[in-house]
Amino acid sequence: MGISVHKSSSVDLLHGPILKSMILFAIPLFFSSVFQQLYNTMDTVIIGHTLGDEALAAMGAAGAVYDLLMGFALGIGNGLAIVTARSFGSGDMEQLKKSVAASIVIGGCITVFITIFIQFVLYPFLEVLNTPPEIIEQSYRYISTITRFIVVMFAYNLCAGLLRAIGNSVMPLVFLILSSILNIILDLFFITQLQMGVQGAAVATVIAQGVSVVACLVYITKKAGILIPGKSHFVRDKQLYQEMLSQGLAMGFMNCLVNAGSAVLQSGINGLGYLVIAGHTAARKLFQFLMMPFISVVQTISTFVSQNRGAGQVGRIRKAVLYAYLCGVVLAVAATFLMMIGAPTAVRLLSGSSESVVIENGALYLRVVAPCLSILGVLNVTRMGLQAVGKKILPLFSSVIELVGKILFVAFLIPRFQYMAVIFCEPVIWCFMVAELLIAFWSDPFIRSKEEI
Repeated sequence: MGISVHKSSSVDLLHGPILKSMILFAIPLFFSSVFQQLYNTMDTVIIGHTLGDEALAAMGAAGAVYDLLMGFALGIGNGLAIVTARSFGSGDMEQLKKSVAASIVIGGCITVFITIFIQFVLYPFLEVLNTPPEIIEQSYRYISTITRFIVVMFAYNLCAGLLRAIGNSVMPLVFLILSSILNIILDLFFITQLQMGVQGAAVATVIAQGVSVVACLVYITKKAGILIPGKSHFVRDKQLYQEMLSQGLAMGFMNCLVNAGSAVLQSGINGLGYLVIAGHTAARKLFQFLMMPFISVVQTISTFVSQNRGAGQVGRIRKAVLYAYLCGVVLAVAATFLMMIGAPTAVRLLSGSSESVVIENGALYLRVVAPCLSILGVLNVTRMGLQAVGKKILPLFSSVIELVGKILFVAFLIPRFQYMAVIFCEPVIWCFMVAELLIAFWSDPFIRSKEEI
């Protein structure tokens, strides 16, 4: 028997036309990605235009650390929500509430540990990344402000993940729009009026995310009561806690490995000078905009596969993954067309720089990487599909491939080929990763099974 939810903002992923339900669920996720990037991009635009290339490079150099933390928080939140989505798909309301209670306990403990630990290693980590001496203090002030409030980052990702687990992708978008607008206003106030420099952008981000959390909790209390556990649901279920902890940590560490690879790559970029850093920072921001529709497809697959895994509907899972592959190819073609036409203009507008090194390097990066997004789309859909059916090690192994590949590029190729090696680093590695993931997913016994469970 299904679980009753607030239908006005939920999509039924368990019944009816597959592609239609995926699109309806993905549209709010796409706009959520837009506003999530608006969060970060407005920092870039305001800092680049008001504080100059050096401040922009300082934020970019800290970006690898920010992505590492954000990726871990997002991975833990999504990993915990996968178990909730399976419970929703199976119609087990009691198990669903227990999974929410376990999410709160596990997430809270992990967040406290990470918050304390990171304060001791942050500055040395920036040094290990070869952050240039002229920008390291600014980078530290920016990222240290954010890391003191990791709990806010985690809380939003958990709340949004739980809402998506029950088919609601609309309300997280509403809260994100609210906080994005607030973030822009606070950015302008802290940076241009209070002259707080890059630290002002960090303060604005923390406050805006905090508003998202409060709004999300109020909505869950009033409209999504099935996500509110009672006292009895906090009684520890050893098997459930082991499953959720392993699922959450697997996704969290997977994201950590991905972003650790980015941090390693950033260390190679940092040795190329602050103008190259500024150009790459602007290009990566634009790359993240290109990734937004892909991210929405991947998040849709996460919830779709998780719910249908709980319901034992393997046929719907196979069809959904194939639809997602097709979407990725179409989106990559569109991204390539846009970058061939407008990459230099976009880099110039985003960075506020007139330096040819900044603009030309950033544009070249985007034009090379855009066609390869079709590979990345298949990679991420397949990896998320594996995680959603309960596989933990195989998706993690793909991230090990990525980390090792980036270490090799930084050690041997970037010193010789400079920024050109940076550009081709990820597309080459994606090819190896996608091969491993495709074999793992389509040979999985559950995915190959002929009968619905």
